[in-house]
Amino acid sequence: MGLPLSLLLLLASLAGLTPLAIDMYLPSLPTIARDLGVPISQAQLTISVFLAGFALGQLFYGPLADSVGRKPVMLLGTTIFSLASLGCAFADSIETLMAFRLLQAVGGAASSVVLNALLRDMFERDQFARVMSLVILVMTLAPLLAPLIGGYLMLVAHWHSIFILLAIIGVLVSMALAIKIPETMKPEHRQPFHLLPILRNYGKVLQHRAALGYILCGALTTASMFAFISGSPLVYIEVFGVPPQHYGLLFGLNIVLMMILTFGNSRLVRHLGSDRLLQLGLTVSALASSLLMVNAVGQFGGLWGIVVPVMITIAQISLVGANAMAGLLSHFPQAAGTASALAGTLRFGLGAVAAFAVNSSALLSPLPMTSVMAICTILALLSYWLLVRPSLLRVAEA
Repeated sequence: MGLPLSLLLLLASLAGLTPLAIDMYLPSLPTIARDLGVPISQAQLTISVFLAGFALGQLFYGPLADSVGRKPVMLLGTTIFSLASLGCAFADSIETLMAFRLLQAVGGAASSVVLNALLRDMFERDQFARVMSLVILVMTLAPLLAPLIGGYLMLVAHWHSIFILLAIIGVLVSMALAIKIPETMKPEHRQPFHLLPILRNYGKVLQHRAALGYILCGALTTASMFAFISGSPLVYIEVFGVPPQHYGLLFGLNIVLMMILTFGNSRLVRHLGSDRLLQLGLTVSALASSLLMVNAVGQFGGLWGIVVPVMITIAQISLVGANAMAGLLSHFPQAAGTASALAGTLRFGLGAVAAFAVNSSALLSPLPMTSVMAICTILALLSYWLLVRPSLLRVAEA
């Protein structure tokens, strides 16, 4: 495959900055709310702000990476991420915290969108899906460990220490990036950074029916995860009384299953193909989230009636994410940065909407979180059947 282990780990670390920034401070949200004198729903809005900033940042970084190359864009992003993390650490109001979370997200967006384009420079479609799965497999250690680290930091220090740690991690990743990552974009593939051509390129992607379908499959499935991320501190800690330091253990169950499915995807994609695995992930996700909704409405199974179907729903992102991205980039290989940016913008933009929808409810109940998750996954499955599947059938008939 030609990807050294050290490079794989570094790429996974770059991809892991955003999960760390999102997940490490989740156990501290009730404490942040009390410390800053705001309702927990307002503290949870820092998640929506982060996701919105991440979405908007990708619109800029994708075309820039297609213009000046992959490496300088990633270095710019990790530097902004590190500085903004320090700003979050010293925030003394919810408004200041939101402002620096927005800037932190704009910085983190660079590595996320450019990573897809960098790997697309190096590998073809099914091989890309396999390598991306391996990167995700290593990268998922970040959300597995992040809530645990955050929860136990809360036992020995204050919530500010979580953001100081994020700043240190950002600096270390920036240094490794500067030394280890090569520039993968060929000079002849670079495109001028002009606004009108950029908007036209975005328009071409959106007008391509199958590409739009792939984007929506990934975006809506990811939005269900952000509905969980936004709502789970309230559901697990406030509704079911889970101690903050144990929240990470329940959160980690989702990641363990994701890692198993990611490893399986990297093996099976060579035999079954990325589209078949995408369809499987979307179907299982929709079914599991429907069961989750039933359990929440009927109050079946208590805490585990929520935890188990959440695990199954969230884990399918391992099948959907890499395979949907592989399908999308197969249609736009020469504009991988732009296509990745648009996909990322919609993924995190819809994630911000889903998180806001969960937090806009005043119900002290699992219902807001579970209903948004079910809606997102069902719409993702419909996007596949209405937009992607007809295109695949036309290709097969030809």
